[in-house]
Amino acid sequence: MLIEVKLLKGFSEKLIYKVPEDWDTNDIEGKIVKVPLKQMVLPAIVTNKFDSHPNEKTFKIRNAIEIENFPHDANYDSLIKKLSVYYQIEELHFIKRIRQFMIQKEAKEIDVIQHAALSQNNLQKTSVVQLTQEQQDVVDFVVPFIKKPKYLPTLVHGVTGSGKTEIYKRLILTAIEQNKSAILLLPEVTLATNFENILREQLPSNVEIFGFHSSTTIKQKQILWQNLLKEKPILIIGVHLPTLLPIANLGLIIVDEEHEAGFQEKKHPKLNSKEVALLKAQENKIPIILGSATPSITSLYNTAERGWKLFKLHKRFGGSFPNIKIINLKDKKQRRNFWISQELENEIKIKLQKKEQVIIFLNRRGFSFFVQCKLCGFIFECPNCSVSLTLHNDNNLNCHYCEHQKIFENKCPKCPAKEQDLIKKGIGTQQVVTILEKLFPQAKIARADMDTTTKKALWKKTLEDFKSGEINILVGTQSITKGFHFPKVTLVGILWSDLNLHFPIYNAAETCLQQLIQVAGRAGRQSQESTVIAQVMSEHSIFNHLNEQHYLNFYELELEKRKMVSYPPFIRLAELELKSTNEKILEYDAQQVATKLRSICQEKKLDIFILGPAKPPIYKLNNSYSRKIYIKSKDIQEIFLLVQFAQNIKLKSQIFFTPNPLN
Repeated sequence: MLIEVKLLKGFSEKLIYKVPEDWDTNDIEGKIVKVPLKQMVLPAIVTNKFDSHPNEKTFKIRNAIEIENFPHDANYDSLIKKLSVYYQIEELHFIKRIRQFMIQKEAKEIDVIQHAALSQNNLQKTSVVQLTQEQQDVVDFVVPFIKKPKYLPTLVHGVTGSGKTEIYKRLILTAIEQNKSAILLLPEVTLATNFENILREQLPSNVEIFGFHSSTTIKQKQILWQNLLKEKPILIIGVHLPTLLPIANLGLIIVDEEHEAGFQEKKHPKLNSKEVALLKAQENKIPIILGSATPSITSLYNTAERGWKLFKLHKRFGGSFPNIKIINLKDKKQRRNFWISQELENEIKIKLQKKEQVIIFLNRRGFSFFVQCKLCGFIFECPNCSVSLTLHNDNNLNCHYCEHQKIFENKCPKCPAKEQDLIKKGIGTQQVVTILEKLFPQAKIARADMDTTTKKALWKKTLEDFKSGEINILVGTQSITKGFHFPKVTLVGILWSDLNLHFPIYNAAETCLQQLIQVAGRAGRQSQESTVIAQVMSEHSIFNHLNEQHYLNFYELELEKRKMVSYPPFIRLAELELKSTNEKILEYDAQQVATKLRSICQEKKLDIFILGPAKPPIYKLNNSYSRKIYIKSKDIQEIFLLVQFAQNIKLKSQIFFTPNPLN
């Protein structure tokens, strides 16, 4: 028996090796083997097998050496093949993503025991929680499909605080009891680690829980791999990586906050783990649950048109819905200073007097958006990216994209202007804290944003102190808008509610409303009286739908708009991004690709619309320039045809494909 292999690194051509007689070759395609090449032994993936050499030319064929341990997943090979087609990249990419966590020798048993002991520290049995009838209906519907597997996407549209986690816990327990593993996906690492902690406290000690994300150590990932090899029923929590794991006994996938763009990776190839999860569930013929208080337009559409099951949870689990007030800051009577309206200031005073807690939300970190010289107009910009530098209160100018940093010298580098001539424009979370400290000097105020979440100990302590009541006011970005339960919060202030509406993306209204409803949902989760104050700079129809109980009204209106202008879910949208360090070469290549694609569409009479090339708002990152071409078609296969054609054009620029761009 001969096998055809492709090395995981280095030599790109496929090689032929002889299989030792004692090897089981029934499922050898897709397995990782070690092969000799010159004086080296290298890992390779098996791409084909045959009894004799397919070419007439004969040469000395060397023996493969050994097969690396790989969990037996009967559906893994077919999943990788489908992902390769969907993302138009080599199958090898997906194998490489997880191979770094494989280990050649079994982890020492003591390591596994220690990990289990640590992961079950302070564990207690699940408290008996009486489910509402709405929750029980979801559980009763899904459980039979865990026991007798069937692929059926189920969307749980539950208002914030409706107890979706209780449903997840029951379904995970059912899977484990059936000797099956489960995957739980969250859109951010901070949420994933939070859920790990919650479920370790609330699930029985026989449920082994593993995190698999960027905060998980290599050792923990290796122990997880050993559990997969042993086919033990476990729960795996993460953002992107869990969907790419080979799991022999997978019985359930849950995607929480399913509407979030965080499931799509920021670097190419931009895999979307929600889409991968749907494909994985389909290949394994198992149920997949998608939960959200603000489901994506596409998911809601799929329940109406594509056979997905929809459940609605209308009631909060122990709290009440907040009273929502919209304050337009154009009315100068509404504010004592530019950013905090008089009404918001008064409400904060009342809540502090009652010993209740407040969340202030602004989706901008730092102190000021940018610094500009009022004499010559110079703006301090990042030398590597097409963005202004953000001033932080440590007197540093930071780029939030490439991490470039420089000291702010309080003078203009282009003219003789002094510090008093430099205007600090805009606002960030650091400046909000400064303003609030002046308004409420007795209050304990803390900040939770990307600057603090990267420091794990500080982030954890901030959340713990806020939950315990030691912090009165928490100022944060989107890191605190979802997944966290703060029972004493009775006021949420949103400082710039229409900020995201100005992004040049087709779903700006959807993403803006989702974020506002999510952050508003932190208020009143265990209180009968709570308030949300949304400050706006402009008027927009989405503010009529801030009450999450009316979210479906927004869905109906937005759906009509999408239909009129042919955008998802009525059509497929794909993106080609070209990148180069030379902007002139990039411009030429992008125009060449767009022209040739239009020519192909005309020649083959394809019903495809090509948009661009367009310069994105941030067209330069890390000294690499970008242009984007968008493809709209009802047929994904026609899009694949065009992408393959584009990838074969000789270009000096790099070209990347994203089948369903979210950002």
